[in-house]
Amino acid sequence: MNPSFRRLLALLAVFFTAFVAVTAMKTCRTGVSLREIFGFSKSGDHFRPENYSLPDKPPLALGDVELLARLNDEYASLTQAVVPSVVSIDTAGVRTEHMLDLWGRARERQYPTQGQGSGVIVTKEGHVVTNHHVIAGQQQIQVTLHSGKVLPAHLIGEDTLLDIAVLKIDGDGPFDPLKLGDSSEIKVGQMVFAVGNSFGLGETVTQGIISAKERSISDNQRDLFQTDAAINPGNSGGPLVNLRGEIIGINVAIYSPDKENPGFQGVGFSIPANDVKEALTQILERGRPIRGFLGVQMRDITPSVRASLNYDGEDGSAVLGVSPGSPAQAAGLQPRDIVVSFNDKKIKSAAQLFKLVQNTRDGDSVKLGVWRAGQSLELTAVITESGISGTPTAQAPRGTTQGRTRDVQEILQAIGIEVRDLSVPERMQGFRGVVVTGLAPNGLAVNQLKPGDLIMAVNNTHISGANDFFLNLAGSAAVQDTILYVVRSEKVLRVIIPAIPRKD
Repeated sequence: MNPSFRRLLALLAVFFTAFVAVTAMKTCRTGVSLREIFGFSKSGDHFRPENYSLPDKPPLALGDVELLARLNDEYASLTQAVVPSVVSIDTAGVRTEHMLDLWGRARERQYPTQGQGSGVIVTKEGHVVTNHHVIAGQQQIQVTLHSGKVLPAHLIGEDTLLDIAVLKIDGDGPFDPLKLGDSSEIKVGQMVFAVGNSFGLGETVTQGIISAKERSISDNQRDLFQTDAAINPGNSGGPLVNLRGEIIGINVAIYSPDKENPGFQGVGFSIPANDVKEALTQILERGRPIRGFLGVQMRDITPSVRASLNYDGEDGSAVLGVSPGSPAQAAGLQPRDIVVSFNDKKIKSAAQLFKLVQNTRDGDSVKLGVWRAGQSLELTAVITESGISGTPTAQAPRGTTQGRTRDVQEILQAIGIEVRDLSVPERMQGFRGVVVTGLAPNGLAVNQLKPGDLIMAVNNTHISGANDFFLNLAGSAAVQDTILYVVRSEKVLRVIIPAIPRKD
């Protein structure tokens, strides 16, 4: 072998031996054995059990926190007493939307719907109170009891303005109801518990306080309780209870800046129990809520209204329009009047006046303090039931009777009206109804209405939205001439849409 080549091999052997020795020394310092370095040991053979000891005593005895211990037990007792009366509600159905384009062509769209919510049993017979929006438009309703038993339920009645619905469980009782408490005794800061089916997870209990009273989140939903007890999607219709386990409110809404993915932000709202009890009693006894009706369109006193009327008072609500045949017209109210008091109670806003009217019984006489062109008047109005005409002049004309009725699409296409719901600012000003946005060139309404008209009522039935309007219009026009009460340029007009001729 070449001497030079032998010297090269020797150098490589020395280098390799030195590298292995240094690596072994560094590795051994870390606690790894030579057997493990060269792969003669399994990876888990080096584990050594740790010495440990767990504490067997808490840092405090219950006697050291006696008050908190009692409070903890009482929270649990309250929950156990309330939860059996709370139910989860699941709904399913098919919703149909009727729409019109600018040429009066009817469009119909159907799509399946599902929903979840909560409710609370309020009678031993199995009547359940929930929110109207939980079951609105749904054909199938079922409730899940605390025991896990699933039963069908049917709708007894609903109050769409208050957002309350009453269901009846289709099953053998008796059921375990909760008592409706007196919500007028509630104070800000009082402790409350919210119970419901949050996110469809099942029974959920959260605790908080009454953060505020008389909160408004729309023109219909006023004087609500605000609470910081966590309320999330699925809680709608569940109870807000006090320390006695009484229902003091029905959870209805939350404040969430993210409308696409709403979640609890520390602000929830509940309908006071006294309002719920009144609606519940009326629905159970008469099948529908009974509200007082005066027949006026109102708006709050703004700087522009004050300047227009030359009014220098502080209180009141301005009369925008008076419905024909209404109690307001019979009492002598006129547009541009300002109602300053209702049964000697000062009026601060249109919303306050509407609530006072709605809470007045059918047939009761009320005193209206009115400012008119610088003079103070006192008028007397007899409140009627909302939706019931007060005088013969408000009745719809005699209808036609020939042939068979056309279908809904044909009726709406023949009339040719396109409308939109009111915006939030419009509703907060006290307006009710829908706004005309388009008219079909060959429709029956083209010469009767104008874009921008506010339609308040169909045959004395007040309109809450576009779907409600189309439903009432189609049902009436199929059999009779239809009266639309319209506000145009601060005047209330009575527009008659002729009946749709029936097919032979």
